[in-house]
Amino acid sequence: MATLCRDCAQPAAGDSCSACGSKRLLAHAELPELSIAHVDCDAFFCSVEKRDNPDIRDKPVIVGGGRRGVVAAACYHARIYGVRSAMPMFKALKLCPDAVVVRGNMEKYARDGGRIRDMMRALTPLVEPLSIDEAFLDLSGTQRIHRASPAQSLIRLQKDILKEVGVTVSVGLSYNKFLAKTASDLDKPNGFAVLGRAEAQDFLADKAVSFIYGVGPAFARSLAQKGIETIRDVRKRSDKEMAKAFGDAGLRLARLARAEDSRPVKTTRERKSISAETTFSEDISELAALQDKLWQVCKKTADASKAKNLAGKVVTLKLKTAQFKSLTRRRSLAQPIQLADAIFQTCLPLLEKEAKGQKFRLIGAGLSELQAPVGDAGDLLDPAALKRGQAERASDKARERFGRDAVMTGRSFRSSKINPKKKPST
Repeated sequence: MATLCRDCAQPAAGDSCSACGSKRLLAHAELPELSIAHVDCDAFFCSVEKRDNPDIRDKPVIVGGGRRGVVAAACYHARIYGVRSAMPMFKALKLCPDAVVVRGNMEKYARDGGRIRDMMRALTPLVEPLSIDEAFLDLSGTQRIHRASPAQSLIRLQKDILKEVGVTVSVGLSYNKFLAKTASDLDKPNGFAVLGRAEAQDFLADKAVSFIYGVGPAFARSLAQKGIETIRDVRKRSDKEMAKAFGDAGLRLARLARAEDSRPVKTTRERKSISAETTFSEDISELAALQDKLWQVCKKTADASKAKNLAGKVVTLKLKTAQFKSLTRRRSLAQPIQLADAIFQTCLPLLEKEAKGQKFRLIGAGLSELQAPVGDAGDLLDPAALKRGQAERASDKARERFGRDAVMTGRSFRSSKINPKKKPST
């Protein structure tokens, strides 16, 4: 059994570390052999806020919008009360009325997330970011460089992040990405968990199918209808049976149920969608007002698409009713688009079908099936579309040269006059 000290990363024997006396030990028979890690910051947004404000360190903290917004993050203290990310703020405050609510500062979180990412890349070039606060690392072949095993390097990384950034991270170490991410959730916060080949299948066997990331409630119900409720049940079916019954998702599930995951750690991730949304200060039912809000999010989506030089063949309209019911409507196009006008004109008929006097609290617009732009095309049903597109490109150039507010369309100007100071939350 290989054993390391969680405080000084030195090999240890017995009940405590002979080098520093710590009793925090990490022991696993496969520890020297494993090199795929998942590193996840613990309640990152809240941890940063508690670091910067000692007065709230021992209090439940929620990062998010106002009472009509949603929870962006909740610290572990707040989670004890049932508060979860994406929960409506009013519901979170009912569960935890003493919580401290912080609006949040994405610029600060991105800066600290970047510092942590740089520290990861100092260990290995094979870092695959999943979000601002988590990533996969492949430390294969780094032992000679760092004169330390991957596990020792990760223990030191934990200590360095706490010392230099002031937040804790949890580490999962295994032989593939699926198990590494699974392990990182087993010992939080500031934890270090290991899943090796010897115990992986037994560990998974009795877990519900929903334990595997990507198996949501709808998929779990479909599996249950076939008598598949646990991962052990999945293993009783062949890959062919699972693929026939559930397509690619079934085949993926069959392989993960056997703890098989051949995906490499990639340094770049393909972006799947670009979107923007806004929550209204008051519920809106009038179509004209909803159209103005729709234009705002279409413009933000278009700006992000242009900045990334991407276009999308699928346009999505997102709505949330006053009762928090989410509605998603999509339309596939013959060629990819990225202009705000094109996104807006595609979303508009989808909105008109839903806006029949019902009140909404949120609207969003997005692009998916992303690819390189192929140039703007006209619309046979809308002869003015090409001219509007050319005007939008011209205004983009003017805004780039003279500032974002240098050119405003009539709809943008009207929206700014309605609420000139308040910025919509996204």
